[in-house]
Amino acid sequence: MAHLTRTTTLGPGREFDLIRAMLEIWGPMAAGIGDDAAIVEVPAGQQLVVSTDSSVEDVHFRRRWLAPEEIGYRATQAALSDLAAMAASPLGFVVALTLPRAWHAELPALASGIGQAAHETGATIRGGDLTSGSSLSITVTVLGAASAPLGRAGAQPMDQLYVTGALSGPLRAVRAWERGTPPSAWCRDRFARPRARLREARWLAARGAHAMIDISDGLASELEHLASAGRFELRVDVDRIPCGDGGSWREALESGEEYELLVAMPREVDVDAFARTFGIPITAIGHVRQAESAMVVATHGGVRVDLARGHDHFST
Repeated sequence: MAHLTRTTTLGPGREFDLIRAMLEIWGPMAAGIGDDAAIVEVPAGQQLVVSTDSSVEDVHFRRRWLAPEEIGYRATQAALSDLAAMAASPLGFVVALTLPRAWHAELPALASGIGQAAHETGATIRGGDLTSGSSLSITVTVLGAASAPLGRAGAQPMDQLYVTGALSGPLRAVRAWERGTPPSAWCRDRFARPRARLREARWLAARGAHAMIDISDGLASELEHLASAGRFELRVDVDRIPCGDGGSWREALESGEEYELLVAMPREVDVDAFARTFGIPITAIGHVRQAESAMVVATHGGVRVDLARGHDHFST
């Protein structure tokens, strides 16, 4: 169990007034706030798993697309998804918030969204940093623990490839907003309120998963990452890819910020048990083959097709 420390009394000043306002909203979801660093104990026999994720205005979202509460929630769940990819249990997280003056009035709503994500996942808010700046930025560093953390390099020949949930929603939501039209309710929810698949990942790990990665840059990119990490060939039938709400397999391959899981399993998953337990599907989309070089072979109706390109922050 992580060590919970009491909140240290904060000094005077506008910055600390803002922090006090967030603590009032977070209540018992925050612990150990006020010192220069957080103290977290890792359970005996487990390893510390750490990741950082940033959500930046006009890069990851537009202000007109989302309510402030959704922005805070989405940023936190996105970061926690990295723990899911390693099949780790959350110990807590710290939040570095860059808050422009134009966003001051929205701080309670942003904090409420962060608190909701903490409550839903059982992750405690351990501290962070607050500064002013020209654009809203929420950087969340997550801390987790696992006795045998999963990575993306452990896939083996003959493993089956599975995807949780249904894909294409975030991409289609962004395209709708950019056209000036509202997205469907399902697409909007998939963009605005993603869910880190923490429990699902641990369920799969307990059943022998060899490798796992969360779908943040698009399924096409994650397949390439998985193939490169293990130096295998991945065979994928794009007709099997789960496409939600009438989406196409091409949209499902390209859509980023899904925060579903791509997992390599040594045996068939009990898809009915998974769906009963978590209320979402898990779908077999292909398998792993031994090869001389890493590659992804995608077929549609038995005919090879080119993969779409996923998101790259620094592509030209």
